[in-house]
Amino acid sequence: MAISSGVTTLLPKAHIESVQTITPFKITDPRPTLAVSAADPISLGIFQNCLHILLYYTKATQEDSSWLHAGWIKESLSRALVEQPLFAGRFRVNDSGELEVVANDSGIRLIEARTPMTMAEFLSYKSSREDAEDELVFWKTIDEHSPQYSPLFYVQVTYFQCGGSSLGISCSVLLADLLFKENFLKKWANIHHNLLSDKSLTVTPFYNFRHVGKNGKSANNIFVSIPSKKCGKTMIFNVAAENVDSENDDALKICVEEAESKYGFGKLFVKINSSSCSAVKVENFRKEGLAKPKIKGIAEAGWDFFGAKEVGFREGNKPASVSYWFGFISGGVVMAVPSSADREGAYSVIVTVPNLED
Repeated sequence: MAISSGVTTLLPKAHIESVQTITPFKITDPRPTLAVSAADPISLGIFQNCLHILLYYTKATQEDSSWLHAGWIKESLSRALVEQPLFAGRFRVNDSGELEVVANDSGIRLIEARTPMTMAEFLSYKSSREDAEDELVFWKTIDEHSPQYSPLFYVQVTYFQCGGSSLGISCSVLLADLLFKENFLKKWANIHHNLLSDKSLTVTPFYNFRHVGKNGKSANNIFVSIPSKKCGKTMIFNVAAENVDSENDDALKICVEEAESKYGFGKLFVKINSSSCSAVKVENFRKEGLAKPKIKGIAEAGWDFFGAKEVGFREGNKPASVSYWFGFISGGVVMAVPSSADREGAYSVIVTVPNLED
């Protein structure tokens, strides 16, 4: 329920129709791992923190059917996971007693849902939409006691009454670096487009479960997503390579100060730093000790920098709108994301400050 201009507006809930597990198209061998360095994973919140990306697409063609579109989405996703199998992996404790993510092909969860609204109607609710967008993504916090059984990546495809759809991505905050640095969404979309263009393939995709869970009944009571409201404001910064210093965090501290001066002060921030594609370090972050150095080469950017607005799964059908937000952020988060090859040595800094009322 949301209040807009003094009028209470109740947006209808999305009804889950099916939940499936999508695994990589072929067995992952050898299995890459992501070492997770965290003094206290529970108190740092790494089992709860997640990143959401929500893309809205209008109906591509008049002949486009939702079940066929979803079938190809699953097919292309299965192939995209071959290129980044860690998304289909799970937590485990290795022989040295350290926590890591292993690409064991356990798979991601893909949810199909439907809402009795048109996309235009949904997007027209400015204030209500922010509260309702959590209906278009799915996330269950990772079990703190048995994390090895919890998926780290969810995709929700939601069909609107008009024939348009939304694609909701939810992943563990520990995998967000891979999502950005490896341009996973763009690679996935390219694979999808190539599949549709391949005349040697059958018209019907392998993942063709047209009638699975489509009996008109909602599966919401069986598959329960943990609500993940937009719990903070985010700023993005690009940091030049000459300011990257593993010995101190002056550049990060400046970014945090800029975000706090704009949105208000956070509590104790959590710093997530991926120095490579095989290791991620999580620790408490304090900005004390900053001697106000004059550092050039730090520029404010935006979510558009990561390119989701250019991700089209059908030729010429780019997103009508894109939303990003972090879920379950209490004190705040600082994430250093190494940039892609064209900005070698540089990185992007994502700072999320919690809402003042939180």
